[in-house]
Amino acid sequence: METYKCNKCGMSVNATCGECNTPLVNDMLELDNGQEVQISKCPNGHGKIKSPLCCGEDMICTV
Repeated sequence: METYKCNKCGMSVNATCGECNTPLVNDMLELDNGQEVQISKCPNGHGKIKSPLCCGEDMICTV
C-alpha cells in the first residue's frame, strides 16, 4: 500500500478501495494537455481518485 505524506505537517494517509477493500496504488494520469497528475487507483479496476490533499497542497507519495 502506498503512503501519502504532507510535506508541511507530516500527516500521512493510506487508502483502500471501498468496493473490494484492496489497498490503492500510486499512479500518474496524463491529461489531454500532456500534464501529469498523481492519482491513487484500485488495482482491480474499480476506479481512481486524485491523490489526497493536506494543508492546501497535494500529499506526496514516493515510490
